[in-house]
Amino acid sequence: MTANPLPNDKAALRSRLLERRRALGPEERAAAAAALAGHAAGLAAPGAVVAAYVSVGGEPGTRPLLDELRGRGVRVLLPVLLPDNDLDWAEYAGAGELAPAARGLLEPTGPRLGPEAVCGAAAVLLPGLAVDGRGIRLGRGGGSYDRVLARLARAGARPLLATLLYEHELVDRVPAEDHDLPVDAVVTPTGLRRLPSAG
Repeated sequence: MTANPLPNDKAALRSRLLERRRALGPEERAAAAAALAGHAAGLAAPGAVVAAYVSVGGEPGTRPLLDELRGRGVRVLLPVLLPDNDLDWAEYAGAGELAPAARGLLEPTGPRLGPEAVCGAAAVLLPGLAVDGRGIRLGRGGGSYDRVLARLARAGARPLLATLLYEHELVDRVPAEDHDLPVDAVVTPTGLRRLPSAG
């Protein structure tokens, strides 16, 4: 019997993509973050809810995007990591209301809204390392956002699912497993791109 190659394929792809992110200079990262913020208007209308996240490490920077969304009257929810790796949510009230948390994360300090709060979002921004033309997303492997996607599916919620990436991270093929659910779009520094084959 042959071992399933997918976990190894995913690990190798993660390693290559993380190495490339580490090679990006501060100027490239800052320019990418500013460009991503410029695409905020395509994500949700004023008064809508967007579930987003605070970028860490080499991830495409989200801080300018979070502030741009909030400045446009969008209610922004940010994740709070639970001990079992599931996600609770709290409202983003500005950079001064973020506190250090486990695994180098920054989390909002406001009231916790419960894991189901994400089901009311018009758009959900998911971190990832790559997405292919089918919408298959390569995450970091922790499973937190797989739970979010499963929760949305159970609730019958259909927000716009978008992954924030650098341009080179839109790839030909991501190794997929049965539980992998596609995203609808990617947001890169060059724009919001809907994936016609996703969903």
